[in-house]
Amino acid sequence: MNRALVVVTDTDRSDRILREAGDIVAGNGAELVLLSVTPTEEYERTQDAVAAIGSSDVVYTIEQAEESATRKLKKAASRAFDGRDVDYHTKVVFGRKVDSILDVADAYGCDHLFIGGRRRSPTGKALFGDLTQQVLLSFDGPVTVLLGDEE
Repeated sequence: MNRALVVVTDTDRSDRILREAGDIVAGNGAELVLLSVTPTEEYERTQDAVAAIGSSDVVYTIEQAEESATRKLKKAASRAFDGRDVDYHTKVVFGRKVDSILDVADAYGCDHLFIGGRRRSPTGKALFGDLTQQVLLSFDGPVTVLLGDEE
């Protein structure tokens, strides 16, 4: 492993997967790319909410959203990598999660992927799709999945 992508979300599972990824790469000199993906619709909802509570001069820009997400990534990394020498970069993108994960992994030349998953029933997967499953089937390399309960 030379470079691995870690998909970071706002869940406890992300802290755990960051620690696991940090342990693995710290031992072999690899580097991590910490990725935060915000669906475009979610950014637009936040932008609309900010506009609705503020004056017409108040605007929630994409740059502000990127800065906020980057701060969260760095804070999570600081907690997870405390006391360990882990080389990492942060990346924040807006768009479809599966496409964004695969595009960033390709752009950074990642040869391993770490992602959190949910335990879901087969019916739940069929009805709602499953991000982790789509990434597993599409990524050309090893994927480490940390499973949690259905949310």
